[in-house]
Amino acid sequence: MQNLGSNSVQNLLFIIFSLLVTFVHAGSVKATVNTVEVVKGNPVQLRIKAVGGSAAFPKILMVADAIVTGRSTSSSQNYTMSNGTFKSEKITTQTIQFLPEHNMTIPSYTVNIGGAEYKTDPIAITVVKEDNTSVQKNSIFSLQMKAEKTRVIVGESFMVTVYFSLQNGVRLSQEVQYTPPTFPGFSATAVNEQNAYNKGNYQVQEIRYILTAQEEGNMTIRPSHAKVGLVDRSRRDIFGMTFGTKWVQTVSNSLEIEVLPQEKESDLLGDFRVDASIDAQEVKANKPVNLTVKIEGKGNLENFEFPKYEIDGVTVYSDEAKVEIKVMNGELHSTYSKSFAFISGEDFTIPARSFSMLTLADHEIKALKVNAYDISIKADRSISAGSSKPHTTGVVQTNMSQASELKEVIVEKQVEVKSVAWWMLAAAFALGALFMVAFRWLPKLKNRSVSPYKESEALKILYAHMSEDAEIEAMVRKLYARKNGDKSVQIDKKVLREMVEKVTN
Repeated sequence: MQNLGSNSVQNLLFIIFSLLVTFVHAGSVKATVNTVEVVKGNPVQLRIKAVGGSAAFPKILMVADAIVTGRSTSSSQNYTMSNGTFKSEKITTQTIQFLPEHNMTIPSYTVNIGGAEYKTDPIAITVVKEDNTSVQKNSIFSLQMKAEKTRVIVGESFMVTVYFSLQNGVRLSQEVQYTPPTFPGFSATAVNEQNAYNKGNYQVQEIRYILTAQEEGNMTIRPSHAKVGLVDRSRRDIFGMTFGTKWVQTVSNSLEIEVLPQEKESDLLGDFRVDASIDAQEVKANKPVNLTVKIEGKGNLENFEFPKYEIDGVTVYSDEAKVEIKVMNGELHSTYSKSFAFISGEDFTIPARSFSMLTLADHEIKALKVNAYDISIKADRSISAGSSKPHTTGVVQTNMSQASELKEVIVEKQVEVKSVAWWMLAAAFALGALFMVAFRWLPKLKNRSVSPYKESEALKILYAHMSEDAEIEAMVRKLYARKNGDKSVQIDKKVLREMVEKVTN
């Protein structure tokens, strides 16, 4: 048994030794590209694959006269067995991304592998203006970009959609790496709602962007990029199992957009309507009047700013505008809402506000208007009632007759004293001591049990007493500002509690 175990160990060592000494370093170099025909402005990926030992690549800063925009290197070790001989190959791949501006030829490059030099073959690249590299039906995945419009005016919004199509049944070993397009000359907002569906033999994912033209001229929307990690079936371990990831890259087409200047200046572009509502036009002094403005319709309201209100003697608060953007029937729709609160002790007028809108259908200027509102402040009833009382001299008249003389009546109180047992005196003394301790700790327990007033509750309590005290009025204004989202306003909790207790006691 010992000899058998010894022989097994020797055989194992022999196999390991054989693996180590039978490495075969077969050197080769090959250059490939992801496409030989590319739309101008789109990148090309050059992959130089070196097989054998350690590889030394040339330092490539330019591919012919094209600028290199990216570079990455990966390596792996591949083990195979053929006719009883184990082979080990080290594979090193360098990927270079560049932007060709015209037809060109990628030159031959020399790679040193284990002291020997190997050269790649030149590759011709054709650059086209139109998208002639349409997706083949049998391709694994693709990217395609389309614009709702190719001619707009400055300030006009439109939608751009990127269609990511992946062949059904394709097994991914990694998450898709997606790089969105770039939009020079436009402000862009990604639409959160994404549309996914099946079309033919492909799974399609739509990625949408809302663009607003910022300047006139011929603009180019640069392409999006995607990299998909597939299971590399050509790489197997010594047990025949596949491992590793094979990355496949692609780019979308680019888009040419013509941006024209506005013929007429306007605040808005589109087809909108405005609706304003006010909660009251007659209120008590220092009670807020709330105005809500809502604008909705077809177009983009993301960059719109409603004109401010500035009224002498009136405190005006406003919240942050809320803008919602939706795509309905392939068109952009927006809703803009903003609220204002006006506080004053005297009558005032909320002035009218108007802004212009340029319609895209007939290119006419229309006015959108928020009406003016006259606000009446009601007088305090307690003050008016006090001022309406008749003037008096301070003498109180009654129907009772006055006594001519005041007589002092002295009543003698007789107290009967009885004897008290000693244990009653001791009990009384003990109870008195307990009461003294209880009275000493009672304020502390009371303070602990009373929680600080919430700002929302304090606002309701102090609101009715604004006209009684200037400090209370100032505190209400602070509380109202905090309620409307102004976090810069600081409130002393101790002062607030004392103020609430003052008006509630």
